[in-house]
Amino acid sequence: MDKLIGRQEEKKILANALSSPEAELIAVYGRRRVGKTYLIRNAYKERIIFEMTGIHEAKLAEQLQNFSLSLQNAMNSAVPPAIPDNWITAFDFLRKYLSTKLSSQKSVIFFDEFPWIHTAKSGFLQAFEHFWNVWASRQANLLLVICGSAASWMMENIINNKGGLHNRISRQIRLLPFNLGEVESYLKSKRINLDQYQVLQLYMVMGGIPHYLKDMKPGESAAQYIDRLCFTKDGTLKGEFKNLYRSLFDNAQNHEAVIRALAKKRQGLTRNEIMEATGLSSGGTTTKLFSELEESGFISQYIPFDKDSKDAIYKLSDEYSLFYLKFMEGAKSTGAGTWLRQLNSASFRSWSGFAFESICLKHVVQIKRSLGIEGVHSEISAWRYVPQKGGSGAQIDLLIDRQDLCINICEMKFSTAEFVIDKKYSGELENKIKVFRNNTKPKKTLFLTMVTTYGVHKNSYFSHLIQNEVTAAALFK
Repeated sequence: MDKLIGRQEEKKILANALSSPEAELIAVYGRRRVGKTYLIRNAYKERIIFEMTGIHEAKLAEQLQNFSLSLQNAMNSAVPPAIPDNWITAFDFLRKYLSTKLSSQKSVIFFDEFPWIHTAKSGFLQAFEHFWNVWASRQANLLLVICGSAASWMMENIINNKGGLHNRISRQIRLLPFNLGEVESYLKSKRINLDQYQVLQLYMVMGGIPHYLKDMKPGESAAQYIDRLCFTKDGTLKGEFKNLYRSLFDNAQNHEAVIRALAKKRQGLTRNEIMEATGLSSGGTTTKLFSELEESGFISQYIPFDKDSKDAIYKLSDEYSLFYLKFMEGAKSTGAGTWLRQLNSASFRSWSGFAFESICLKHVVQIKRSLGIEGVHSEISAWRYVPQKGGSGAQIDLLIDRQDLCINICEMKFSTAEFVIDKKYSGELENKIKVFRNNTKPKKTLFLTMVTTYGVHKNSYFSHLIQNEVTAAALFK
């Protein structure tokens, strides 16, 4: 597993499963392109004795043929076995093959894109449950991995299964995108040496998705790579948005509608505000939709300070989706140099603030570490106040509510140089603190904290207002 960048906890889980004295059933889930397949293949290498990848939107007959070809490949046979009539027969074929291959060391079976194999009325999941419960779970030297990009399907049908797989999953991994430090390490492993500002630019566009970063070339700048992938005729990411949601969700147009609504609102929206913006109705279907998007990492839920989950604010947390909707969809200008021409525009300034804020919210652990409070128990929340009649409102996107009776009120600002607090912004900050105090009456000390790319210019406004500051460099640690 030496080639893997990051993934330290995941590597431990997978390594421990190999030394287990019992059969293991491992579920791995995470959004498309995040590196699930690479993780499993790299971790288990020569141990995999059977592997099958589901085909998206294929019918039962095609999936069964795919199984037959996968079994042929595992057997290293010149002639494919007969295509089974159903999944009960298919798993019986697999059982007979495995019985001849299992040895004293653990062997691995790997089903990739598992949800795609379970077509409507196919009986696949029931047959798989039977295969595991009756035979596979009794083979102490067998390790079975099921992987899926449809994270909510994996949660509902595998991890929280109430039928034959109830409590059968022995280990689970939710694979998240790389953080900034891992992206930097990944690029360096490919001999790409960019400064942290350039890495930050890439992250603001593509997030920590390894697949989106794999084609970068040594000597290429962040802007050049963004141009090549997003704005040239054959750019890899030009058509990604159309495939991204439709490959994961049924009725994906509703999921896209939620993403589009959140992309327009930097401050986020409540559930009711999203339903009003999209025309979705209240009920179980919409609840499931929110869960699917959140579990897959496209949106994040933040519970406001001193509130509960019914007042939750949802924010878009997928960097690529935000960038696509802001700059790529319906773009009039394409071709080399398109992104370079945007770098001084008002659209860039608006988007960069939104994107940087989203990245900060994903790196709260690093922010706490920089503030020296990593070991202090704290709760993360957001807060906003909308006055009923007149008066001043306020929005705080990151509150770190600490057990040591302090609260960090974090302001996140993207800038291409030192950020300067002027008289106008100073007044906004003072108003924000005042409105928060008056409406929450906290019995804690408030520390106004700036999180910026290159730090804050030390003028009189800074000295008067700011207690802590964190730079983008700290987000890489």
